[in-house]
Amino acid sequence: MKMAAPGTLIGFIPTRDGDAARAFYEQKVGLHFISEDQFAVLFQSGENMIRIARTGSFTPAPFTILGWQSTNIEHDVRAMSARGVVFERYDYMGPQDELGIWTAPSGAKVAWFKDPDGNTLSISQHL
Repeated sequence: MKMAAPGTLIGFIPTRDGDAARAFYEQKVGLHFISEDQFAVLFQSGENMIRIARTGSFTPAPFTILGWQSTNIEHDVRAMSARGVVFERYDYMGPQDELGIWTAPSGAKVAWFKDPDGNTLSISQHL
């Protein structure tokens, strides 16, 4: 029996500094700010929400914790770079182009970046 999807996705990202996180996600990533309180900063991303949770001390995961799917990754990476997002380079992944975009053997394209807390995020385009 197939399980029914429970509804719209809410992503959770930890932060030590809600003000820095809000500025990054709103101004550099370009998400739509909804609200904030002492517990979290809430954004809209397409049909989904992202809750930047004020957690105090934590160690960022050594892998991607959240990503966005793009229909034109080159355009989106250029736009985000122009707003101050710095894309990561990983030598062990193999060659990345001048924008920092890696092409997987499947043809999918991925670019990674970090938020002010060191959380690894990505943007990808799948064929």
